[in-house]
Amino acid sequence: MNTNSQSLIQSLEWRYATKIFDPAKKISADIWSALENALVLTPTSFGLQPYQFLIVQDAAKRATLVPQSWGQKQVVDCSHLVVFAARTEITAADVEKLISHTVKVRGISVESLGFYRDMILGDIVNGPRSKVAHEWAARQCYIALGNLMTCAAILNVDACPLEGINPSEYDNILGLNGSGYKTVVALALGYRADSDKYAKLKKVRYSNAELMRTV
Repeated sequence: MNTNSQSLIQSLEWRYATKIFDPAKKISADIWSALENALVLTPTSFGLQPYQFLIVQDAAKRATLVPQSWGQKQVVDCSHLVVFAARTEITAADVEKLISHTVKVRGISVESLGFYRDMILGDIVNGPRSKVAHEWAARQCYIALGNLMTCAAILNVDACPLEGINPSEYDNILGLNGSGYKTVVALALGYRADSDKYAKLKKVRYSNAELMRTV
């Protein structure tokens, strides 16, 4: 697929927060593989990737999540449900893991990354931001959420971001308690039902002139 500026905007105009999914339509294995890889390729601060993506496909678990999602049926009717979970804290061990993996992938020395390691440790591990590490990690989840939504639109896959959820109950249902991760947000993906009236509504956005400012 070749994407130019016009087709990109068309894809973003086409997408909307899908309210009714067609449960009979499933995302193909090759499309889903591309979307998974897009998630993994999401940029994060320091490259720490302080999150996990839970792909909830178990029908019983999804049904249990509906009451904890303000009754939104997208949770059960979508093809794939992704729950974004952020780290509750960032530790020195997390930094060493990243350093070690970087050395392996790039074929460089540990010593060459000394300044990089110290910078991370001095900020999110031992610095003032260590006290808000989960909130910092949650913001990384939202970068991944936006990336996945855009990539889905380009591949003509519908999506609906779900902030109307009870994160603590999601944690209970998905077994996240004590794991070092907490639920932040979810995303339902699949294909819109013909009966979803919201698909035909015009987008309500302020003008470029109102939202953009060149400084």
